[in-house]
Amino acid sequence: MKYKSLLLLLSISISLHAQETVNLSHYVFPDFQPGVVLLKNGVRNNAKLNYNAASEEMVFDENGKMLAIGDAVLPQIDTVFVSDEKFIRLNNKFVKIIIDEPEIDLFVEHKCRLIPPGKPAAYGGTSQTSSTTSYSSIMSDGKVYNLKLPDDYKVIPYNVFWINRNGKLQSFSNIGQLKRIYRDKKKIIDNYLKKNDVKLTNEKSIEDTVIFMENN
Repeated sequence: MKYKSLLLLLSISISLHAQETVNLSHYVFPDFQPGVVLLKNGVRNNAKLNYNAASEEMVFDENGKMLAIGDAVLPQIDTVFVSDEKFIRLNNKFVKIIIDEPEIDLFVEHKCRLIPPGKPAAYGGTSQTSSTTSYSSIMSDGKVYNLKLPDDYKVIPYNVFWINRNGKLQSFSNIGQLKRIYRDKKKIIDNYLKKNDVKLTNEKSIEDTVIFMENN
């Protein structure tokens, strides 16, 4: 199926003109990558894809416009391939596959916080009391889909990991939660964490930790 058919097939939630090439601070990949949207009926659709961690949507580039895959099509998606990575839908969210083994599955959900500029406050300071309004505004007027957010917004990326262990799906977004998942191996994980710099922002360090814990 040719790429143009993707536009006919997918229900588009929003589209905006792309700007010049810049650092995509709120996107997972540094630029839009060749990818494939595989549907459950076996149909494969080629597109240039990226994941928007601010809006938590899979976005593709249609002749210079940023188009988000709409809600009507999301249940039909089996796997999304972006560059060398694979994404699936889990709990109605896109997650990237890190480990896919019979005994253990590990996924990462990419998210980010947008910190809007604060209102001027007394004595030359600033206040974040307008944060909700500012964030709603940047979402509703479509700026979050642009390649570059306004300069006065800060982007703080973070990860939520999902692990399917012993048939139980659990999430963790800090080391304490990870330790609770492996509470049956408390001494092992405590010793490992003392010797290794494990960070939630480093997917490889989480992957190595899970592999070690499953093999010891």
